[in-house]
Amino acid sequence: MFSLAGRATRKYKNYIGGKWVASKGGLLRSSNPATGERVAEAQNSTEDDVRSAIDAAREAFDRGGWPRKRPHEKALVLRMVAELLRKNLESLSILLTLENGKPKADSKGELLNAANVFDYYATATRHIVGKIPRYGPTDTSLVVYEPVGVCGLIVPWNSPISLLSWKLGAALAAGCTTVVKPSEYTPGITMEFAKLLASIEELPDGAVNVVTGPGETVGSELVKNGKVDKVSFTGSTETGKRIMQMASANLKKINLECGGKSANIIFDDANLAGALDGAVWSIFRSAGQSCNAGSRLLIQDTIYNDFMKRFLRRVSKIRIGNGLDPKTEIGPLISEKQLDRVLGYIESGKREGAKLAAGGKRMTDGELRRGFFVQPTVFEEVGVSMKVFQEEIFGPVLCVLPFHDEDQAIELANATRFGLAGDLWSRNLIRIMKVSQGVRTGTIWVNRHLNPGPEVPFGGFKQSGIGRETGIEGLMEYLETKHISLQLTDSFERVRR
Repeated sequence: MFSLAGRATRKYKNYIGGKWVASKGGLLRSSNPATGERVAEAQNSTEDDVRSAIDAAREAFDRGGWPRKRPHEKALVLRMVAELLRKNLESLSILLTLENGKPKADSKGELLNAANVFDYYATATRHIVGKIPRYGPTDTSLVVYEPVGVCGLIVPWNSPISLLSWKLGAALAAGCTTVVKPSEYTPGITMEFAKLLASIEELPDGAVNVVTGPGETVGSELVKNGKVDKVSFTGSTETGKRIMQMASANLKKINLECGGKSANIIFDDANLAGALDGAVWSIFRSAGQSCNAGSRLLIQDTIYNDFMKRFLRRVSKIRIGNGLDPKTEIGPLISEKQLDRVLGYIESGKREGAKLAAGGKRMTDGELRRGFFVQPTVFEEVGVSMKVFQEEIFGPVLCVLPFHDEDQAIELANATRFGLAGDLWSRNLIRIMKVSQGVRTGTIWVNRHLNPGPEVPFGGFKQSGIGRETGIEGLMEYLETKHISLQLTDSFERVRR
């Protein structure tokens, strides 16, 4: 019913220096993970293509207009980007669902979130101001903020436009120029976004360049190339470690937003109806393919049995299917490789002795057999040392454990190498503050899941990453701090420390 029949395969070139450029490396193809049908063809770029894009960004930064734009001029462009996203919401949301598989309503939400981020940075760019500390009647200083330079932005497939907006909005607001590397799984939606950027006359050529291709070619060159001043990456912790190693060769600045194994902690004084919806949404949205998914559900022992009965009933009613079907709540996994990975973790959980309380299988009924669908899966009786508890699965797989009190909840929440985010459900303010301060994560959502807007920072502790995105903190990641010391006399004065 929701087929690509009659839809032409979209074809894209790289966007380099304001021009659409073909690669000699051939093509890569994206497919609809719900049906297997081809969606788009993009360039399978070579290292030479990446170097051309870097050179364009370098020229645009060193001699071009964008870093020298006044704040209100940058703000105007960023607002244009936001409005173009909203104006093209319907067509972009369909393409995003076709490439990524997520429900169309979620795709619309992602695009509107991205528009909101660009609007936010349109305002923030007008508040990049320095400081003027004074030492005495003849001594003063200027502390000024300058753009980092050329930035390589490496973006994943799970939220390709939303996560790109976090990086690109901040980079452009700071006055940087950029080379964007989208995921091989979602090149089409990123290149359609590049078309919107190309239509903005006020955005100089070379300020934004987009090159498609595999990470080992495009991503590696961005990280190693000495003309790139900074790399911002969102993806797995293992890949983040490799980027950190490569970037160390020239001390390139890096942002790493990496893996997570977030705990969703539910106390017996919580609004249980809200906590139930939050527990389902936090792990199963995007089929669990989210770095901040609440993949470990910790329930206070006094309500454990009752809550789990209600939770499992709700899970059994989740609608799985094609993202273009308005009744769909959960779409497919992104690829066969990801399908095999998730099924492998499910088998691992069973082998290690966890109790399979729901799901656990690939879905192959009817039209679902054409895609990469996995049942929402729930494990109980999970040991802390088990792989399903410790490792990021990136699929619709949930581990559930009881806890007795605040101290045990904190201990269980902290019992992994990750520290990206977490959820906490309680009405007791003292308990909320104790647990929020005790859990080692970059974000704690209390009685909610996900931020309402881009005004606050996001990023991880421990092996979940380095640096922050969104908020003023995200903007500062793309700025260098410079101190200019002034002596307001004609004579030299020796300073003794």
